[in-house]
Amino acid sequence: MAGSPSSLANLRAAVTLLEALRRGGLAHVVLCPGSRSAPLAVAAGLLEPGGLRLHTAIDERSAAFFALGLGRGSGQPAAVITTSGTAVANLLPAAVEADYGGLPLLLLTADRPAQLKGCGANQSVNQEAFLACSCRWLGTGAPEGLSAMAPGELESLASEALAAARGDGGGHCAGPVHLNLPFDEPLHAGGGELTQLAATLLGQPAAGGVPTAVGSPALSPRFCKGDAASLDPDQPGVVVAGPWRGSPAAWPAHVEALRRWQRRSGWPLLADALSGLRGLPGLDTVNAYDLILAEGSTSATAESGALQVLRLGPLPASRRLQHWLAAQSGPQVLVSEGDGRPLDPLRLVRAQCGDGLAVWLAGQPQDSGAGEATAESLALASHWRQAEVRVQALLEQELAEEEGEPALARQLSRLLPAGLPVLLANSSPVRDWESFADPGAPPRPMHGFRGASGIDGTLSSACGLADALGELVLVSGDLALLHDANGWLWRSQLTGRLTVVLIDNGGGGIFEQLPIRTEPAAALDFERLFAMAQPVDPLALAAVHGVPGRRVPTLAALESSLAWARQQPLALLVITTDRRRDAALRQRLRTMAGALAASLATGPITTP
Repeated sequence: MAGSPSSLANLRAAVTLLEALRRGGLAHVVLCPGSRSAPLAVAAGLLEPGGLRLHTAIDERSAAFFALGLGRGSGQPAAVITTSGTAVANLLPAAVEADYGGLPLLLLTADRPAQLKGCGANQSVNQEAFLACSCRWLGTGAPEGLSAMAPGELESLASEALAAARGDGGGHCAGPVHLNLPFDEPLHAGGGELTQLAATLLGQPAAGGVPTAVGSPALSPRFCKGDAASLDPDQPGVVVAGPWRGSPAAWPAHVEALRRWQRRSGWPLLADALSGLRGLPGLDTVNAYDLILAEGSTSATAESGALQVLRLGPLPASRRLQHWLAAQSGPQVLVSEGDGRPLDPLRLVRAQCGDGLAVWLAGQPQDSGAGEATAESLALASHWRQAEVRVQALLEQELAEEEGEPALARQLSRLLPAGLPVLLANSSPVRDWESFADPGAPPRPMHGFRGASGIDGTLSSACGLADALGELVLVSGDLALLHDANGWLWRSQLTGRLTVVLIDNGGGGIFEQLPIRTEPAAALDFERLFAMAQPVDPLALAAVHGVPGRRVPTLAALESSLAWARQQPLALLVITTDRRRDAALRQRLRTMAGALAASLATGPITTP
């Protein structure tokens, strides 16, 4: 294919690349408009009958987050295709989230050939550097254009990109990969050429499209074996489970290994709301740990500070839990699922195993899986359980007549059926579910994009996740949803069902929970500088996009509203709350819960 490029040569190269990606397991392509990317766009359309599903988007940022949701739900990377120039810059927020969240993502950007770079040519920018800080790998086409590459070179490029996005080998976890692909003109093939190429492609067997086996990246055995990575199940300890970031395929083994360890050790399990572990049979979880460890009750005696800690995945966001962990002088071991990067901002762990809990458990001393929990460990678990029961009874009483956001989290956790996936947006929704959800609620997959904890792409991510999982409920604040208003444009292409529960508290409610307001109040314009309430009717905005919605007047009407919304392909439920009142309620509940937990005779966190 060397020599002067032609539109058909560009198209054939694009088809070869995308077909190699499809054979390697790529199932979804999200396409954004552009001229330089025309060969990739046409190639995606030609390959769609062979099993490559095509989604289209006018907003590159929204497209990338939709692809991120697809990757989160399926465990396989989805690809985003953009044109050159500033279109590439709009991919950065999703790339950052994919990087920190360990989520597979393929970013395919068209570019000018080398002879048009650095000479003032239109739309010729240093886009190959735009995403470098967040991507696992940057792959580039031939400088003179993709048509100059032999089929074998294109297939190798595709193979390496998929491996890097999935985290296959090399000790890296899944993440974003950037393929920057130059195309020289002419870019647009004629109708006759397209018809001929389409006939050729349709004549080929529709084989492929089955994802290749994905293994967890291998870390050096020294991280997973030996004394540094061992914990003694015959001595007291706790398990702290953070947000789940492993692949869907790794989940069953993870849960079974945790059941085995808890049966053997008797250790209490402090489970983050996004761990997905709450409510699962065979696991005894402590959900209210953030309330139990209230301010003033986190100091530990020398004895209580010697507990062992098995930490699973990234650290939960609870500052109280972090302070308590820092007070423990016993050994701490961190086990992550396919993520060998440092995940210990407290710098307390003495060993980290990135191959998952099942591998870690298999590497423990032979007698770790035999025997029963000691009386000492069971007594410790009992203290935590007593505190949990008493705090939950307090919440039940105090929230029974409430209409605010803590009560909403509790009601939603009860009303949504078992197995229905939920996505909790940053910032207040995920924190409220963490502290106030009903521990007796049925188990369900819980999702959150907490890698970088931003509000970028909230609605688009939810749409992609709903498409991958079949149905989803998104719980979001008003600013997070408005920040990604273009996400409503996915309505016409969405195949899964999505119910959006919008908490409309007139601005950034999370800032009410921070020590920002001043006395006197006039010293700082809180509403303008932080809350930033926007005069937009969310129901009207959704309606403009053809999305039906309802305002939920009281929590008593929530059950019937959810039943209606779940029958729609995409629906919006709006619940109006008072953010200032809810901030005061949260503080009151934390104070009461901390005092209640501290009143236990021996305390919930002391070693007997």
